Amino acid sequence: MAFYSFRFEPGDRILIGRAEYASNWIALRQVANRTGAVIEIVPDDEHGQLDVHALEAMLDGRVKLVSLVHVPTQGGLVNPAEAVGRVTRAAGVPLLLDACQSVGQLPLDVTSLGCDILSATGRKFLRAPRGTGFLYVRRELIEELEPPFLDMHSAEWVAGGAYRMRADARRFENWETYVAGKIGLGVAADYALELGVAEIRDRDRALAERLRELLAAVPGVTLRDQGATKGAIVTFTVDGREPRAVQAALAAERINVSTTSTQSARLDLEERGIDELIRASVHYFNTDEEIERLVETVAA
Repeated sequence: MAFYSFRFEPGDRILIGRAEYASNWIALRQVANRTGAVIEIVPDDEHGQLDVHALEAMLDGRVKLVSLVHVPTQGGLVNPAEAVGRVTRAAGVPLLLDACQSVGQLPLDVTSLGCDILSATGRKFLRAPRGTGFLYVRRELIEELEPPFLDMHSAEWVAGGAYRMRADARRFENWETYVAGKIGLGVAADYALELGVAEIRDRDRALAERLRELLAAVPGVTLRDQGATKGAIVTFTVDGREPRAVQAALAAERINVSTTSTQSARLDLEERGIDELIRASVHYFNTDEEIERLVETVAA
């Protein structure tokens, strides 16, 4: 809703990283096709994360938006969001931060991140009901954005046949919403805050690093995570085994992993020559014994 509120014109530039999701790319491509805006990919640095210096060099008066995925679906990468935010703030360019994978596993402070828009889903590391999420929009930007869809919740019908939009970010909401899910989202957020998001981050990182360490010692296993800083998503491949076959074998042992394919992350995975990955998403409730059993089963 926030992205579709921007009024792009022919020649406007939208800068993105290689970590973009399929959902984001499809929306970006649709709007670019409609408006004549141009999508440009910021190169990665030597760590496989967005190159902040390259981004800074690409910024000019025609750049209308920078879109950054904080943590992608296809690996343990944590993009340098704060450094990107400092650069975009200095240039006066709005930053849209996709925090779908980072909310619930990393502390998020929109002031220190420097983002103008932050979107997040509830169903991933926050452990809230599916079909929930939330949006942050910097107050100074709200007045410049008119959502593509308005109703009697996001605006009011005033005398003379006109309408007046809400002055806050709830102008992006709809009247009909998943009320029970929203309550669940709030409970999940309170639960994470009670545990401590910094403590969750530390626990998740310790589990993920332990998993990477053990997997790296298994012959035929290749770790695929990138980034100078890594989070709770661990991706790998097994020589001579299709990722979905590995997933099925693990599922038979009641070990839950998923797979990520190029359909979700073409800009990144096609560049690296990878068709599909096995993805283990550890979280604070996992135990060291579970990590070891995963690795033993992969090795077997």
